[in-house]
Parts: sequence; C-alpha cells; structure tokens
Amino acid sequence: MIFSILEHILTHISFSVVSIVITIHLISLLIDEFVGLSDSSEKGMITTFFCITGLLVTRWIYSGHLPLSNLYESLIFLSWGFSIIHMVPYFKKHKNILSAITAPSTFFTQSFTTSGLLTDMHQSEILVPALQSHWLMMHVSMMVLGYAALLCGSLLAVALLVIRFQKVIRIVDQRNNFLNNLFSFDKIQYATQRRNIFRNTSFLSSRNFYRFQLIQQLDHWGYRIISIGFLFLTIGILSGAVWANEAWGSYWNWDPKETWAFITWTIFATYFHTRKNWEGFNSAIVASIGFLIIWICYLGVNLLGIGLHSYGSFTLTSN
Repeated sequence: MIFSILEHILTHISFSVVSIVITIHLISLLIDEFVGLSDSSEKGMITTFFCITGLLVTRWIYSGHLPLSNLYESLIFLSWGFSIIHMVPYFKKHKNILSAITAPSTFFTQSFTTSGLLTDMHQSEILVPALQSHWLMMHVSMMVLGYAALLCGSLLAVALLVIRFQKVIRIVDQRNNFLNNLFSFDKIQYATQRRNIFRNTSFLSSRNFYRFQLIQQLDHWGYRIISIGFLFLTIGILSGAVWANEAWGSYWNWDPKETWAFITWTIFATYFHTRKNWEGFNSAIVASIGFLIIWICYLGVNLLGIGLHSYGSFTLTSN
C-alpha cells in the first residue's frame, strides 16, 4: 500500500514538473535570454529525473524485478532515458539544444503513461514464464534506451530539415521578389532597390552564418546521439536473439516485434551509410523516417497484440 501511494505521488510529481518545464520553454520563446527561466527549466529537468528514478526504484523493490515487464513500465523507463540524456555531463555544453528535445519527449511520454489507457498495467504482477530470465534486464533496457537515444537524435534531424526548408523557401521568395523588381521598376527605382539590398547584406550574412552554425550543431549532435542509440539497439537485438534461443529454441522467429526491430536497425544503418557518402541533409531525411519507424516498432506493434511479444501489448477500451 505504501509503495503504491509513493509510486502514485512520484508519477504525478514528475508529470507536473515536466509540464512546468514545457511552459517555461514556451515563455522562453517570447522572452530571449531570460536567465532565471533557463535555470528554472534546468532544475525542473533535474527534479523530473530524480522523481522518475525514485519511481523506478520503488516499483523495482515492490515487484522484485526490474520494471520492464509491460508497456506501462517500459514507458516510464523511456521517460527516464530521455531525462538521462539531458543529464549526462557529456551533453552539458549543448543543453539548450537537447532540452528543447528531451523536455517535450519526456512530457508526451509521461502524458501517455498517466493517461487512462494503461490503467490495467499500473498494478505490478508476477512475470510471465517467458520473462523470468536474467536476460530481461539486459535485453529490454538496451532496447528502450536505444529507442530513447534514436528518438532524440531523429528529432534533431527533423529540426535540421525544418531549418533547411525554411532557408530554401526564403531564397526562392527573395529571388522571385528580385525578378519582379527587375521587370517592374525603372532604372532609378532599380538602383535604389539594389542599394537597399547591399545595405542589408551584412545583416543577412550574419543571420545565414548563425543558421549554418545551428545546422552544423544539429547534424553533429544528432549523429552522436543516434550513434549511441544504434549501439544500444544492436546490443538489445543480439541479446534478445540469445534470450529467444533459450526461451523458444530459435534465435529469430520473425514475429512482428522482431521484424520491425530489424527494419529499425536497417533504417539507421542506412542513415550512417548516407551520412558517410552524401551530405547531412539526405541523412537527416533517413533519420526522420526512422523516427516514425521507431514508434511503429515500439508502440504500433503493441496495438496488434499478436506474436511472441504479445505480453507487452495493450487494448484500447471504451467506456
């Protein structure tokens, strides 16, 4: 009873705090360089991290096993993965970029966790025979941490695409405006228009340089985070194959979860290939596709409720 109350309190505290963090980020969009808001956002993510950590530890002690036996517990662990990416000192230098990704990711994951869709999974139960193995901690934790890192890296790639598309649209508009001015103005008006363009050259150059630096940072850190996630995913798939051989007598059975995990792995292997041979824009497109594939693998397959991984599924119930 005490563990259930503590779990309930920690769940709602973490969701409330990360909601406040999201609100602070929205306010920061309107108020630039507000140090107090930035510090509050950072403290909020730290609080969220410790609340989710306490929630996982509490559920672990109460259930007697690592809380990764169903979708509800894996979502909590996924939220913890997002927050740990934000907390790692290695990424501290670029916390502004990462917090814009990790905070909303934690918020939406916690929102789904605290929703009424997973109420039946809130109560910890005895593990099914297939999960009563020491491979549970190794396989599932690596997979979920891999999902968390790959999702964050993919969102950085999406942000890169948005900035690049805005740049292309702006260049096309400027070219069209220039051609319209060329054919609609007389010589004096055209000369005046050209002087105005040259007057703003320094401003546009500095703005383009800042955009270029931001694109480079998004590509650089997206690549690093995806690399970590790909490593976790590879370890998770390999350990899952060994576990499957022990439990079901076969390393690979091509059930929906395994198939989509392989598709996810292939997509991000393609990402590394395209980034090596093409420019970052093309690899960002592949990573953006990978963002959708991960959610199909992690959540979409669970809606089917079929296959050897059906114990992690859930059904949508109507009142």
